[in-house]
Amino acid sequence: MGADVKAIRNRIRSVESTMHITKAMELVASSKLRHATERMERSRFFFETLVASLSDFGEGIAESSFAPRKEVKRRALVVIAGDRGLAGGYNNNVFKTALAETSDGLPYAVLPIGRRAGEYFRHRGIPCLSEKTPSLEGFSLEDCAAAGRLLADGFRRGEYDEVKLIFTDYITMLSQDPATLPLLPLDPHKDEGTGERVRRAETIYDPSATAVLDAITPEYLSGMIYGAVCESYTSELAARRTAMDAASKNAGEMIDTLSLRYNRARQSAITQEITEIIGGSEQQ
Repeated sequence: MGADVKAIRNRIRSVESTMHITKAMELVASSKLRHATERMERSRFFFETLVASLSDFGEGIAESSFAPRKEVKRRALVVIAGDRGLAGGYNNNVFKTALAETSDGLPYAVLPIGRRAGEYFRHRGIPCLSEKTPSLEGFSLEDCAAAGRLLADGFRRGEYDEVKLIFTDYITMLSQDPATLPLLPLDPHKDEGTGERVRRAETIYDPSATAVLDAITPEYLSGMIYGAVCESYTSELAARRTAMDAASKNAGEMIDTLSLRYNRARQSAITQEITEIIGGSEQQ
């Protein structure tokens, strides 16, 4: 009986130690979440304006080097995941979405953003467009610009015929959904943000709409990646905060249950000792 009491006491201490860790991670995620949310909200206007601006180029897109091609033989995926785990299903949902995009069997390469994304695809032998995987938290505007130039140059050279962005769309504190956004080729008739057909614009470009579009497309890709990074990072923090809050509550419930068992076992041991003392005194 004494060994049982000791085992329960050790189990309670172990759960309490785990609870301290989960509570600390929850507080860290909460402290970072406010700043990340503010940055995400500021980026959304830029993100939406950037997407809508493509409609101004009209049929100039069809003549650019980023126009749709006759056949898609190879694609590139920009996959944004987290830097670490303990965030519920955040990372797994992103990877499931990426695998769904590759279910047709076409060869593909990945530009991973976030350490978990790099580990996931390199472990499976998937070609990556960069040797090092930048962290999601530290992904800067300079990194976005470099990624935009890399994707634009690769598309021009014909290394891939399609580029898609896979990230996590922040909806609420309790809801974050993985999303897929086509980046290249550019569609001359469709607003890529809403999926709706748009009218031709009357804007006149010098020297031409095609030349201007070819020049700004790398910046367009950079802006799209930056917006997706802001959404994904905020989603990761929200998912981790929710997961750690649930883990802390579960740990508290487990401690209550173990404490009840501990008290019962201790009371049983005391009762047994009293019974043995009384039995011994009666025999004398």
